[in-house]
Amino acid sequence: MSATLTAVPAPAGPRHNPKVVTALRRFAISISVLNVFGYTVLGFEQPWTWPFIALATSYTLEILLEMLGAHSEGRDPRFRGGGIKGLVEFLFPAHITALAVNMLTYVNDRVWVMVFGVIVAVGTKWVLRAPVKGRMRHFMNPSNFGIAVILVLFPWASIAPPYHFTEYLDGGFDWLVPAIIISLGTLLNAKLTERMWLILAWVGGYALQAIVRGLIFDTSIPAALAMMTGVAFVLFTNYMITDPGTTPSSKWGQIAFGGSVAAMYGVLTALHVVYGIFFATALVCAIRGAFLWSADVVAKRRAAEAAQKSEAVTAVLSAEPACGCTGECACPAPAAAACPNGCTEACACPAPVSEKTAHDKIAVAA
Repeated sequence: MSATLTAVPAPAGPRHNPKVVTALRRFAISISVLNVFGYTVLGFEQPWTWPFIALATSYTLEILLEMLGAHSEGRDPRFRGGGIKGLVEFLFPAHITALAVNMLTYVNDRVWVMVFGVIVAVGTKWVLRAPVKGRMRHFMNPSNFGIAVILVLFPWASIAPPYHFTEYLDGGFDWLVPAIIISLGTLLNAKLTERMWLILAWVGGYALQAIVRGLIFDTSIPAALAMMTGVAFVLFTNYMITDPGTTPSSKWGQIAFGGSVAAMYGVLTALHVVYGIFFATALVCAIRGAFLWSADVVAKRRAAEAAQKSEAVTAVLSAEPACGCTGECACPAPAAAACPNGCTEACACPAPVSEKTAHDKIAVAA
């Protein structure tokens, strides 16, 4: 009678916890509504067909890369098994990335540059990865990185101009858009992403670097602080820098990340680097990725050293001669001492070797 063993592929496992899925859903809905109002009311200048091109590119690439990744890792793709709902939830990050890249960049009429930015943004999640709690996770903010690459490779490209979001609003209504974004973004980040410490560190650090640049380089402090009232800054603060997938979760980790982005922005601006807000975020994400890799290497090295030490102790313990006498028979034992196993000679039963003794022997041998 023979039995045949069939290899069972590893399960895909949940991609995000429920709270993060809810946050992604609301992010996706918010940016979709903003795009609808942007093209109908606010004054978005990109062709109205471009968001659909960006979404088609992002969806296709995300599904293709997931299928390739699942095949190489021996698991089922994460968009399978949950029906339409599972597929929609799987595509939330791709949806947000596509609309953000298209909405925040201005590349004249060259749609292929925008498509290139979307491809870079989605693809970087599979290329720039680091071990986090035993799993490979992307550490580079996708939308931000796609925009930064466009700005580096195509110097004639730019980010969306400030009037892009309030061109057709006047009479005080131009303040309504940032007010709504701040209100909704604060609720979302406070309850779901839990990134309020990061926001506070980023905003506080931004104000501090503006004051420091004014004192050192004699730049206009009010003009630097006025940047914080723009829609682009508010969007970046509430919907980009708080990406839960590429930022720390701990309180002090968030403070360090937000403050580092602000400090990096101040340095880049002092060096006359334009669009420093995107480059600063990309650089800090890269530094965090290097730190994650370094921490993983150190942890593995310590685990290997601990394993070697444990093996050495085990080897010393196993090398000691076996003795059936224990307890009062331990060496040195008087010759007349009663031995349970009948031992009568002095020191016939050596004392049990303790773990401390083994360590001492290893140290002496070394």
